[in-house]
Amino acid sequence: MENFDQNRDEMILKQQEDIQKDIASSSDLVSARHPIKQLEVDFASDEVFKSKVVKIGETYSEFRRTRPDGNCFFRAVGFRLFELMLESLDEFSKVKKAVEGSKDEMVKLGMPEFTVEDFFDNFMDTLERLAGDDKMKLEELEETFNNEGLSNYLVVFLRLLTSKQLQLEGEFYQNFMEGGRTVAEFCSTEVEPMYRESDHIHIIGLTAAAGISVRVVYLDRGTGDAPMPHDFPEGTEPKIHILYRPGHYDILYLK
Repeated sequence: MENFDQNRDEMILKQQEDIQKDIASSSDLVSARHPIKQLEVDFASDEVFKSKVVKIGETYSEFRRTRPDGNCFFRAVGFRLFELMLESLDEFSKVKKAVEGSKDEMVKLGMPEFTVEDFFDNFMDTLERLAGDDKMKLEELEETFNNEGLSNYLVVFLRLLTSKQLQLEGEFYQNFMEGGRTVAEFCSTEVEPMYRESDHIHIIGLTAAAGISVRVVYLDRGTGDAPMPHDFPEGTEPKIHILYRPGHYDILYLK
């Protein structure tokens, strides 16, 4: 009987994994822009979420979906950041300055030099296409983030960048570790691997490493009739706005 229950549980888990894979493979990595009203349709049968989406519509006009594959936070922030750099030379210069020394810092922390160099060079090559004579158009940026190979290379670098920042400030972040893990161990299992979901600590690390600010609008079943925004770092005026619903992040656009 015990073996039967175990086999049944394994079958259920396998079915759930297959369903998630089907959902992921049938959706864009980063979608086109949709009106916020579409979210009301998505949550038409959920009065709590629907009423909060109406409130979101008072501040935001559009959103982009990201594929629910565990990389949605990094992909959402990465795309919106690149989009902002495409629009603003000041933003481009600020981010480039923040990340251009990161490769050496990663290698000093013990990350494999060959691997780091590969992802770093690809990231910087793409970044350089956001300004200058060879500046890409928005359509090309959308194509880049929807090309699984190119898009995942950018996501991996953002994960490494976040890991680097957490480890550089390991004494501080150790206070947030559970189960006796070190910051380096946490990064090797929860930050650097693809398809691992992101939480507050990932957001804090990435915003610090890239010198950016992000507002996360939390769509959940918490008290109140409006979603709660949280700015990273606190006290900043974020240009990147992200919608969080349990287990997933999408991109928001202000009115």
